[in-house]
Amino acid sequence: MITIEQKGNTVVATILGEFALADFKEFETLVSAAKAPFNLLFDLRNMADFTIDVAWEEIKFARAHGHDFGKIAVLTGSQWVVWSAWLTRAIGDAELEVFEDQAEAETWLAD
Repeated sequence: MITIEQKGNTVVATILGEFALADFKEFETLVSAAKAPFNLLFDLRNMADFTIDVAWEEIKFARAHGHDFGKIAVLTGSQWVVWSAWLTRAIGDAELEVFEDQAEAETWLAD
């Protein structure tokens, strides 16, 4: 399940449980409609897992929208997600940082 909201120039996406393709498509639709460049706060702390089709879609999305983001803050405690985030960073040109603390992520996005 995904929740998405826009706060000023920041899109906040939170994943709860499994991150499925329908969730990613919802995220992709909102991001495609947002005025670039914008920041992204991607909260993956409560993500249980993701489907393989989401992983493939994410790679395609990163290639197509690599210039739409200013900064991307990823909230997670999972080392696997950290590795995945850094791999994605190689595709786009946005500043990307991984955080465990939401306040630190929000402060970094606001700078």
